[in-house]
Amino acid sequence: MFGPYHGRMNTPASALLLVNQRAYKMPAQPTVVVCVDGCEPDYLAQAVAAGRMPWLQRTLADGVALRADCALPSFTNPNNLSIVTGVPPEVHGISGNYFLDRTSGQAVMMNDPQWLRCPTLLAEASRAGLVVAVVTAKDKLRTLLGHGLQGICFSAECADAARLATHGIADVLDLVGRPLPSVYSAELSEFVFAAGVRLMQTRRPDLMYLSTTDYVQHKHAPGTPQANDFYAMLDGYMAQLEALGCVIALTADHGMHAKTRMDGTPQVIYLTDWLHDFLQRDDARVILPITDPYVVHHGALGSFATLYLPADVSANAVCEALRQEPGIDSALPRDLAAGTLQLPADRIGDVVVLADRFTVLGTTPAAHDLSGLDAPLRSHGGRGEQTVPLIVNRPAPLLDRKRRWRNFDVFDVALNYAQ
Repeated sequence: MFGPYHGRMNTPASALLLVNQRAYKMPAQPTVVVCVDGCEPDYLAQAVAAGRMPWLQRTLADGVALRADCALPSFTNPNNLSIVTGVPPEVHGISGNYFLDRTSGQAVMMNDPQWLRCPTLLAEASRAGLVVAVVTAKDKLRTLLGHGLQGICFSAECADAARLATHGIADVLDLVGRPLPSVYSAELSEFVFAAGVRLMQTRRPDLMYLSTTDYVQHKHAPGTPQANDFYAMLDGYMAQLEALGCVIALTADHGMHAKTRMDGTPQVIYLTDWLHDFLQRDDARVILPITDPYVVHHGALGSFATLYLPADVSANAVCEALRQEPGIDSALPRDLAAGTLQLPADRIGDVVVLADRFTVLGTTPAAHDLSGLDAPLRSHGGRGEQTVPLIVNRPAPLLDRKRRWRNFDVFDVALNYAQ
């Protein structure tokens, strides 16, 4: 059973979508933007070199092949929202999975649309009469990505719960022809791609956004058999979408790296313990914005943290001391962090801490359950995971390849240059 939309609704092709002070042309062909969670560019390079991604190999030669920077922190929610709004977190307001509400003193999860401060391109496109579909792996993103959307929006995680009134579609498992996948599996992402192909075959949306999970990337390094199998699977679905006449733009929310010592054990700086030793008191708070309901594969350890300090403690003094610690990339007071990292100042702490390429940040050892790790820790969050691919399966001769591209320029490239 399908929803009410069956093609573009009398929208002039010459019209422009104006979203968050950016202008986008209407799609001339069905356009699919894919966010491959955790896609360090080396995953693609290794899979192509192994002969596992023939579609991508052709696309890299004939289309757009750029390296872009994601938003910081290099986490899933801030970057998915940056991609679909076209702006950094300082504008859309989603600075991580959690922030500290200073009024209540409680850590608040930012998976509710009330925290979103601007419209998405997806919602504005649907209001303009385009047929829009969104499929995301985890349900934590669905309500944010679908905010204001008049169209199809469901998650692979809860595909069996999709209803016409609330998701724009029902009977998703029958449509896709696959069982409901486990949230901790490569099949969760494959369900997203399979659903995208079936939606394009049956509903032909004008604009579609597909967002996966980084389960495979947290567990397997580039070039490993499991990673190459995943990207070969992705390649096959992209080839099917291209055969259906789609413009395909592929990017990532963040990269992924091993965060280990040379013996393979996790390399962690426990900031709550560090603050206790430095301040000789226990009234500072550490918020780890990577924390969400799905922490088995990373133990809530990432390379970005925010610190909330007592009023009589100098943020500059804490930053100066942290910068001396091995494994710390940078420590910035709030206003400097907001300005240089493009973050909302009211949703970060007094100090923002980024770890280096090999290090993650935690609170105390007892707060992080690493029993679910069956491979050396791989995670993200800092500058080391900021470089991501930006690939489109169409040539774009007018594109300035020398400028700094961001992952949240992907709709701009797909709609304004590659049509």
